[in-house]
Amino acid sequence: MSSHRPLATVQRMLEKWGVLVAFALLFIVSTAKQGTDFVSPENFRTMLNSNAAVGVLAVGMTLVIVSAGIDLSVGSIVVLAAALGTTAMNALVGAGWSEGSAVLLGAGCTVLAGLAAGAINGSLVVFGRIAPFIATLGGLAAYRSMALAIADAGEIRSQSPTLFAKLGRGGIPLAWESGSVDGQTVYTGLLNAGGKPLTLTYSIIIFFAVAIAAQWLLSMSRFGRHLIAVGANETAARYAGLAVGWVRFRAYALMGLLAGLAGLMQSSRMNSVSTSGLGVGNELDAIAAVVIGGTSLRGGFGRVWGTVVGVLILGMITNILTISNVSPYWQGAVKGAVIVLAVLVQRGSRE
Repeated sequence: MSSHRPLATVQRMLEKWGVLVAFALLFIVSTAKQGTDFVSPENFRTMLNSNAAVGVLAVGMTLVIVSAGIDLSVGSIVVLAAALGTTAMNALVGAGWSEGSAVLLGAGCTVLAGLAAGAINGSLVVFGRIAPFIATLGGLAAYRSMALAIADAGEIRSQSPTLFAKLGRGGIPLAWESGSVDGQTVYTGLLNAGGKPLTLTYSIIIFFAVAIAAQWLLSMSRFGRHLIAVGANETAARYAGLAVGWVRFRAYALMGLLAGLAGLMQSSRMNSVSTSGLGVGNELDAIAAVVIGGTSLRGGFGRVWGTVVGVLILGMITNILTISNVSPYWQGAVKGAVIVLAVLVQRGSRE
């Protein structure tokens, strides 16, 4: 019996802190490969900005998986919501609306379209009694098909001259003017490689704001406790008087809303919507980040902070593969292997 105690202790430690151990190891490997370039603020800003939209999706996926569900349609919701929102914005610009009003209403349309798609998924699961895997698999095909039909499988370019792109690329400068030397402005604070102020983009701010709100929701709110209860034991939750269907419906609706927000972040960053490319593979990345972060695919247990670290780990893996000249076609295989490994660690620690 005593010989099993060290192994059980290691398993418990991996369950609780494994994601941080993995992050530390990857950080060491990345630093060894890239040196000071990797640990520079600009590199971290770029990595966060590139993965912020997937991070928002992963946060929503955490809530769905905690409730013992799954959503395979998030990538397709991203492109459909973005296509609808950008089309509405372009129509308003063409009708003579001010750019600010058109962008604001287009952004609202994007988020609401995501919410509507998530509500449809929730209705199919709760009221239609369709297994989440099947219901959202149908959404994966249907929502992207709708987006392709809107643009004839082409690209929808933003008609906003500046504001829409600024939403996706702008942010808060992390440096300020401190004088001038020989007619050149001197800045104090965090600077990029060109000596200009480093910008904390709106996408990064949105990602962390969503993560903080979701962590509070899951650990401090009544809805979060209900999500955990439903995911851990649906029968017991029903006997306890919880409205299991309503809890699950809200989880999918919230997932859809966050997918719409992610669509807004990605389309504004590119200032266009590629109906054949936007959101492809986002569901895999989101699920991978959630599992790496320690959330159980069986439901009943999850942590948003772990998902955030999981997003960073995926970003570092992509970074390492890129600088190692590994073909991008192999990156999906690596992410799939990471998911399987994370599930094996979870299974071993809970059995």
